[in-house]
Amino acid sequence: MADQENCMRVTRLAAKKRAAEEAVAAEQSKKKRVVLGEIQNVVSSQDVSLSKNPKLGGQNEKPKTKPKRNVKKGRVAAKETKSLKLESDPGIDVGAKCDDPQMCGAYASDIYEYLHNMEMEAKRRPLSDYLEKIQKDVTANMRGVLIDWLVEVAEEYKLLPDTLYLTVSYIDRFLSIIGIHRQKLQLLGVSSMLIASKVTRIAQEDDESSSLQLEFLGYYLAELSLLDYACVKFLPSLVAASVVFLSRFTLQPNQHPWSLALQLHSGYKAADLKECVCILQDLQSSRRGGSLVAVRDKYKQHKAAIDVAI
Repeated sequence: MADQENCMRVTRLAAKKRAAEEAVAAEQSKKKRVVLGEIQNVVSSQDVSLSKNPKLGGQNEKPKTKPKRNVKKGRVAAKETKSLKLESDPGIDVGAKCDDPQMCGAYASDIYEYLHNMEMEAKRRPLSDYLEKIQKDVTANMRGVLIDWLVEVAEEYKLLPDTLYLTVSYIDRFLSIIGIHRQKLQLLGVSSMLIASKVTRIAQEDDESSSLQLEFLGYYLAELSLLDYACVKFLPSLVAASVVFLSRFTLQPNQHPWSLALQLHSGYKAADLKECVCILQDLQSSRRGGSLVAVRDKYKQHKAAIDVAI
């Protein structure tokens, strides 16, 4: 009788062990999109995307809707922002760190003005409607899938964040001048990334005084903006200012997200950011670009530093 009990226990343990091993094997067998190996150059009569995943290819694909959230964490309402007092933020004042020679506090305003004038030059700006005017075989959905894939490439090869932004700028500026076939779109993407990686080799020094939460959330929102064709029309500085606005509002919803110091150094009032902030918030809540998951998956790996599951 005791031998039978021992035999039954051993059999149960063996069955549990086999079940656990099968579960692990099934988890490992889940196929992840392979970097540099997923975008197909297949032309069909339909508006196909660049990815093998059919869910990423349809323009009519509706992103999964999420339950409505509290109004305070929803779209930034004009009434709410107006009711909050615009205060100065000494922590963002560049002049406050004038004792650090690398901050160049005395020249901050001149530097910002120079950079703002430079980004407005026609040769540095893509057309806001190049898909309608120049491109005949490329759609906004294809562009989004391409950039979603390039985010994975940049993560795989540990490229600097600046490399990704410069890559997207090269892509948009090229497509604003020359019309290409959809089969050449992936080649354009990797070529742009190769050139951008040569320009942005030197990493910037980390600022120990920066807010880690604000920094990571800002990176997350800024990379989401790359996916949406509607953001092409905005100046990079306006997108950056909108990212700071929405990041501060997300982390501290009871305080005004814009300050006099930010307004002074960026050159933008809170009202100037409204359209871009609304698009960014739709991206943040997956109301736009919900099928493009590379950026979201990338920042899920940094949960120890910041929780971006808003």
